Amino acid sequence: MKTITVAETKAHLSEILNSLENGEEVIITRRGRPVAKLTAIAPTKKPLHSLAGLRKTVPESVTPGTVALSELREEQR
Repeated sequence: MKTITVAETKAHLSEILNSLENGEEVIITRRGRPVAKLTAIAPTKKPLHSLAGLRKTVPESVTPGTVALSELREEQR
């Protein structure tokens, strides 16, 4: 974990961001006291390129959705 001052943070922000992207954590100090801890955020999940691939993995239902919902409602009564 790297410790830097506020002045260093201002002067080297792009370098600090690169360090964060590489998984390093940074503590920012003011007058020798820690005031902030910087960490990289978790990467976002990549969206599906196409839903066609997902649709192929989902089994096809024999019962139409409206019929299935009606049957579930009747079971609850």
